[in-house]
Amino acid sequence: MKQHQLIRRWLVFFILALVISGATAIPAESELAFATRLIPMGTLIGDWLDKVYMAVVYQNRHYPYLAYGYDWLAFAHFVLAVLFIGPLRDPVRNKWVIEFGMIACVLVIPFALIAGAMRGLPLWWRLVDCAFGVAGLVPLIIVWKKINLLELTNETETDED
Repeated sequence: MKQHQLIRRWLVFFILALVISGATAIPAESELAFATRLIPMGTLIGDWLDKVYMAVVYQNRHYPYLAYGYDWLAFAHFVLAVLFIGPLRDPVRNKWVIEFGMIACVLVIPFALIAGAMRGLPLWWRLVDCAFGVAGLVPLIIVWKKINLLELTNETETDED
């Protein structure tokens, strides 16, 4: 498979992951209601999800405007997904977008650990959040390496002309 095709596939996957991740921020209450039915109370995760669900329900009943922050979180994911259309069109010229994404993924880790601690989130949940940064980093590193190979191929072709 050509480098361009692999780059495109990984970028489409990454863009879709960003859009889906963003879209899941909007219906937080209904998603938490579903999750609390799936994972029983009396377990570490079940008890935590129930606690978060009850807080979100209370917030939405008494302070619904705070959920607007979830909407903006979703919007940020959508805008970042649009950013990756540049490398989809011209990976070599827009390699900086991939590097930007890699930096953002790495920064998820200290942000989740620090902000999560400040907000009282359990360590295991902060590690779940860190995993999203790692999971996002994997396809971007693959794309970055493929772009580097593409650059080398282009330089070799240019030198031979």
